[in-house]
Amino acid sequence: MDYIRFGNTGMTVSRLCLGTMTYGTPTERWPWALNEEQSRPFIKKSLELGINFFDTADVYTAGASEQVVGKALRDFAKRDEVVIATKVFNAMGPGPNDKGLSRKHIMSAIDASLQRLGTDYVDLYQIHRWDYNTPIEETLEALHDVVKAGKARYIGASSMYSWQFAQALYTADLHGWTRFVSMQPHYNLIYREEEREMIPLCQDQKIAVIPWSPLARGLLTGKRSKERNETERAKTDAFGKMLYNEPTDFDVVNRLTEIAAEKGIPNAQVALAWMFHKTGVTSPIIGASKPGHLEDAVAALAVKLTDDDMKRLEELYKPHPVLGFS
Repeated sequence: MDYIRFGNTGMTVSRLCLGTMTYGTPTERWPWALNEEQSRPFIKKSLELGINFFDTADVYTAGASEQVVGKALRDFAKRDEVVIATKVFNAMGPGPNDKGLSRKHIMSAIDASLQRLGTDYVDLYQIHRWDYNTPIEETLEALHDVVKAGKARYIGASSMYSWQFAQALYTADLHGWTRFVSMQPHYNLIYREEEREMIPLCQDQKIAVIPWSPLARGLLTGKRSKERNETERAKTDAFGKMLYNEPTDFDVVNRLTEIAAEKGIPNAQVALAWMFHKTGVTSPIIGASKPGHLEDAVAALAVKLTDDDMKRLEELYKPHPVLGFS
């Protein structure tokens, strides 16, 4: 495993982060989720492979992901050896204050997440999306207080417009509040719109970049086609269908498949290797729900791509509308 400094902080994380949206308890919204017994071997294997960075969210499988991940990490690792990240924003109940980034919800949500995770603090507390109904000053001050209370070591953000992230960074600096140290953008070979503004902004501000869906919901593995574009998860994944619907997406997948075949390795290794070769990327967030997923991801760290490989992988890309902010 390779390790990297987390943006401009002194914290070091593995070059791969295990995303745990798949783990917890199957629900009507998450029928494809793995239960606790099925999830634990993947978390244990991740640790054995040297992964020390784990990302979850309060909303994943209605809170069960945090419970399963927290218990497994307590059983398999020492708390100081791992970096635990979770998120706040999405609705966790029917009430009007059970969602968003108000001070009221943030203060309740962090305590609920810590209880589910079974820990006194999280290493990274992230806003899952931008809250258009709450002043950014209220959100930032509340997050600053969370950090000062010792409930989070750092704060981060996820998919939003670059101007919003710039505003948040400026506002924190203006008031002397805790600054976001990371951005979790939607970024992969099929969706590269973040290369226009967000990733350059993060490089300029020394922000860690931890992309979600680096394999485009599995599309980049090459196991789906225009004619057969549904896995069991995809059948019930309305969000994923919204993200990857462009006919030209499969042109990129086909080119990726060609290059992977030339190298004699799986598509996933080449897709992740491409991301490791991109300046500014800290740790892509990978999912693992089947044997081989973790091993493929770790093997990608050793894959070397030439300038010609990179050009061929990128030249068929077509601009996309902004996707993944909702």
